[in-house]
Formats: sequence, C-alpha cells, structure tokens
Amino acid sequence: MIIKLIKFSILSIFAISLLNSCGLYKRSDIKDNPVNVNERVKKNIQEGRGIRFGRGATRGGDFDFASSNPLWRGAIDVMDFVPLTNASYSGGIIITEWFSAEKNSENSRELKISVQFMTNEIRADAIKVLVFEKSCIQINKCETKKIKSKLEGELKLAILKKAALFEKGDFKKYKETEGKKRGKGIDKKINK
Repeated sequence: MIIKLIKFSILSIFAISLLNSCGLYKRSDIKDNPVNVNERVKKNIQEGRGIRFGRGATRGGDFDFASSNPLWRGAIDVMDFVPLTNASYSGGIIITEWFSAEKNSENSRELKISVQFMTNEIRADAIKVLVFEKSCIQINKCETKKIKSKLEGELKLAILKKAALFEKGDFKKYKETEGKKRGKGIDKKINK
C-alpha cells in the first residue's frame, strides 16, 4: 500500500512538472479570471480555449449550430403557425403546444405535433413527424392518443422542401463568396 502511494506521488510530481515545463499548465491569479462560471466560459470561448471530447474532437471547423442546419431551419420555419413547447436542437426534437382551429366548442379536439430529427442530412427518413390528438367530452374528461393523419406527410414534405431551399441558398451564397476567393488563388497559381 505504501509502495503504491509512493509510486503515485512520484508519478503525480512528474506529470505536474511535465505539464509545467511544456507550457500546458499556467498558474493564474484570481484577479485575472472571473469567479462566475458563466463569465469564465464566455471568456474561454472568446479566447478560443477549451477541450472537445467525442464527435469532432480531432476535426477542426465543425460546428453544431442550429442556424447552420438547413433541416432544422426548415422545420422551424414550417412550424411557425403554432407556438412551440420545446425546440431542442441538441435533443433533435420540436414539440408544439396543444392547438385547435375550433373555438370554445363543447366537444373540443386539440392537436400536438412532434418533429424528431433522425439525421442532419436532407432525405426522406431524416425526420419523423408525429401528430397527437386530445379529445375532451367534458372539461376533465380528455383522451389523448397518437393518430395517423395526412398532416404528418404534408408537414414532412414541407419541411424537406424548405430545407432543400435553405441548403441551395447556402450553397449559392458560399459559391458567390468563398468560391470566388478560392478561384482567384487558383488563377494566380496557374498564371505563374
């Protein structure tokens, strides 16, 4: 037990000295770093610091922002006719509130829509649209069930079409800005 503790201590001292000599470990003063966690995170992001684990850890230039995903943008745009309860990009789901076209009828029928993202690629199986119905005979006597509706297919098609338009617009914008810059560099190399 004591031998293991001595080995661990020697290994720890070696690791700390190695990190310190390589410049990976830098002693800092409390007045230079914010105490609040959110301010510290903001400062680290601004300075480009941080460690990435998992997907994208070895690659550079990847970003997972909802604004860069045409499928997500298309779904948000199509679903703007109803208030959203949950729109979680990281969770890959959009859920609407209960809504109804009928006004104050005795037998009310409300719908809720859920859009699940299976992949970021624009293809037929990329999203799953579910429609739920809540029927109320009286105020406290309601029944909720998942229903098969033409609305599922229509929403899915509308989202895919909108996503394709967003992607086409993004590609066109990229081609006009970045593509021209890259093309000029190639022209210079060819003319040399």
